[in-house]
Amino acid sequence: MNSTRISNLKYAAAPLAIGLALISTPSFAQDQDAQDIVVTGSRIAQPNLTSSSPLAVTTAAQIAETGLTRLEDVLNTLPQIEASQTAFVSNGATGTATLDLRGLGSTRTLVLVNGRRLQPGSTNSVAADINQIPGALVERVDVTTGGASSVYGADAVAGVVNFIMKKDFKGIQLDAGISYYMHQNGDNFVTDRSKARNFAVPTDLAFDGRAFNFDFAMGSDFGEGRGNVVAYATYRKISAVMQGNRDHSVCALNDGGTACGGSYNSPNANFDLYPVFGGETQYDYNAFLTPNAAGTGFVDAGSNLYNYAPTNYFQRPDERYTLGAFLDYEVSESFHPYMELMFMSDRSVAQIAESGTFFAEPYNFSCATRNPAISVAQQAVLCNPATYGAPNPIDGFEAYIGKRNVEGGGRQDIMQHDSFRILTGAKGDLGGGWSYDASLQFGQSSLSNSYKNDFLLTSVADAVNAGTYLVWQNGLVTPEFAQSLGATGTRTGVTKQFIANAFVTGDLGFAIANDPVAVAFGAEYRNEIYSTVSDYVYEKGLLAGQGGPTPSVSGKYNVSELFSEVSVPLLQDTSLARDVRLELGYRYSMYNVDGGSSPETHTYKVQLNWEVNDMLRIRGGYNRAARAPNAPEMFNPQSIGLWGGADPCAGASPQYTQAQCALTGVSAGQYGRVSASAASQYNGLYGGNVDLKPEKADTWTAGFVLTPSNSLSLSIDYYKIAMSDVIGLYPAEQQIRDCATGANPAACNRIKRNAAGNLWQGSAGYVGLTNDNLGDRDFQGVDVAASARMPLGSGSLNFGLTGSYLLKKEYQDYPTGTPYDCAGIFSSVCFVSPDWRSTARVSYNAADLFSVTGKWRFISAADGPAANGATKIKAQSYFDLSLNADVNDNFGISIGANNILDKNPPLVGGKYASNGNTYAGFYDTLGRYVFAGISLKY
Repeated sequence: MNSTRISNLKYAAAPLAIGLALISTPSFAQDQDAQDIVVTGSRIAQPNLTSSSPLAVTTAAQIAETGLTRLEDVLNTLPQIEASQTAFVSNGATGTATLDLRGLGSTRTLVLVNGRRLQPGSTNSVAADINQIPGALVERVDVTTGGASSVYGADAVAGVVNFIMKKDFKGIQLDAGISYYMHQNGDNFVTDRSKARNFAVPTDLAFDGRAFNFDFAMGSDFGEGRGNVVAYATYRKISAVMQGNRDHSVCALNDGGTACGGSYNSPNANFDLYPVFGGETQYDYNAFLTPNAAGTGFVDAGSNLYNYAPTNYFQRPDERYTLGAFLDYEVSESFHPYMELMFMSDRSVAQIAESGTFFAEPYNFSCATRNPAISVAQQAVLCNPATYGAPNPIDGFEAYIGKRNVEGGGRQDIMQHDSFRILTGAKGDLGGGWSYDASLQFGQSSLSNSYKNDFLLTSVADAVNAGTYLVWQNGLVTPEFAQSLGATGTRTGVTKQFIANAFVTGDLGFAIANDPVAVAFGAEYRNEIYSTVSDYVYEKGLLAGQGGPTPSVSGKYNVSELFSEVSVPLLQDTSLARDVRLELGYRYSMYNVDGGSSPETHTYKVQLNWEVNDMLRIRGGYNRAARAPNAPEMFNPQSIGLWGGADPCAGASPQYTQAQCALTGVSAGQYGRVSASAASQYNGLYGGNVDLKPEKADTWTAGFVLTPSNSLSLSIDYYKIAMSDVIGLYPAEQQIRDCATGANPAACNRIKRNAAGNLWQGSAGYVGLTNDNLGDRDFQGVDVAASARMPLGSGSLNFGLTGSYLLKKEYQDYPTGTPYDCAGIFSSVCFVSPDWRSTARVSYNAADLFSVTGKWRFISAADGPAANGATKIKAQSYFDLSLNADVNDNFGISIGANNILDKNPPLVGGKYASNGNTYAGFYDTLGRYVFAGISLKY
């Protein structure tokens, strides 16, 4: 057998993806030398090596043809990836761009650059921030499914996303692009409901969300071709899109998605009132009122809702700079040093609706004296026991106030991220078929966070008590006075990561088949440091719109690891098989957690790659993966935050009986009188846990690649990811339901209602949401990829299909809980999980001249309570078209449009939506996307 031969099957199955679809295929090599092939998922370099795990390859050409300036938007179109932190998140945005493979969570997706770990992106989100990666220098992106912890370490539970950067780049390249969103407003569903509430609606053509990018790269060989250096600089600026500029998001839908909802924090204040008599506040009696137009009395406040949607960002503005260089020089065959330098500075702003008093704390008023802001006529109403249905004369009243600060402008969370990554190392031959690779890596991500236009609770309290905050009549608060109640909170944070890694690879000098048994073994040390510093107002929770305190926090841990791999050719060049190869791997990890436990983990893999002949290859395997808790999961102190959903024991007609709701803390007198949050936001007590155990995952994959010819390919792969001891949060709404139904009586101890019985006014009521080791998860599915190519004229006509069918997406919220399956549905505890997602692609490539590409992106229906009483989100189809042309050897152009039919996203109620009444970022959110770009090469 010719040891330098590269399998025809490999070249038939994978390269068809170039210029075709984003297809799950065998990988390309990390090093393209036929004598030294390394695939994502292994450190062993040897001829004829193909991936035993399903692998999706996205090439630079495919990235370019999308016209998208954000890498996360490109990769989120892959059926294997769910939307995570994107530019379409505003409330709850971290300012980062993260990837979520298989929907298992971004912290379970390991991101690599050239096969090495990318550091945490922020103290807001310790998942890797792919904003750091210069898209112009990406050669391809490998996405491998299944645990890869035995090869790369913790976090590779769902798999690995490996960005392979361009090497040996020579010359100068300038790329510039511009893009917009175009949307013809006119959808009647939300606009009709907005008009019924006298809300302004957009009716014209929206042309917004402009993005501009400029990428520069230059490279050259030196040292008589023994070395190469590539330097790059990029700039990107993206403009904001407001929810008020889209017909489908101009108002915030209610929980059921049947009408415009809103918030009880309204420009004309709402008052949740309780009488005081007998020396105590009587929470069994209540009135919910707002001032009448004359200011002489009150009317019921039940319909006085504020439409907070228009001022929210639908797309955050963002400005990013990156700089970096890649350098290597072969001193000799035994010493080949290399270096990678990456720097990024990114500023993003998340804007949500104006601040307010948010019913944050109770104010006590006496009937013996009158607050100056309350009129005589109003005092008479407020001190009348009939107002509350109370049987006795009252001594005073307690008021929770909901006043929206429309005089002060939207709240803005300004997030400045600066990161750098330095990698230096050397590789070379040791002789006798052995080689080494040793490296040191340091990465740091810094956050500076300023929160503007929020109310300072102490100033609000002083003004309410003094009667200078004129909330008891409508329209009397001036912008100048509102400004005096505001404050800016600041937070800074830094994450640092240091990695020392060394390994050797080679063959053992004996063979079972033709090729010798190959091994890799090595050691790695990783140190993680996490620290945030909050100013006084953050530390004490004095900002009204923050939900509670945001304490400073710091923590660190390190891990020492030993790892090994073995590749055993079992059978080669026989009538039964061209190549049968067994791959084994093992990693031992010992953690040292500052102030916590010091767990050990063992991860391993067993995989088989059976190349029957040129037409058929069968692959499969088992991986044990592990993920130790990250720094925020362990070290974050407990503090009040917000969760979205519903309290099933709130409202005039609770979903559960009085006896069931009593288990959740609702008294008999409160039953049917507990107020619900109109904005679907409730309090949670969040926090870390230094005693968390590592979570474990067992991954099975099995599939085949069928290649009848060099122009036709089909691959089908099954995967199963079974997790245990999952680190996470027991969903708050589910805790209430499990308590009420008796499914988990222990959940009742985590529900703390305030004196009025609700979970959203003030900070005394909340659901416990500290990190725990929960129950199990079981995700199963099938990936399908097909491609075909045929000559046509002077070029070729290419077809491609990639898709993923979800068989099971099962969650268990606590160890003895009943699992529930999210496949094919969406709900308050299930992110939208359609059964089938696919991309079909057809392109015509005229060699060295131009290519025209059309794509059909399809997302199947998902059952659930969609907007307007529908019982499901309908199947969605999006069509894209692009043209790329080389005018000459030095100049190229690209133009195109995605979602060319300007399809609106499917709508859901407020308790389900991630932003703007939809699953923003998962579905096309803003309408038609048009782009144009030029490329200059010298």
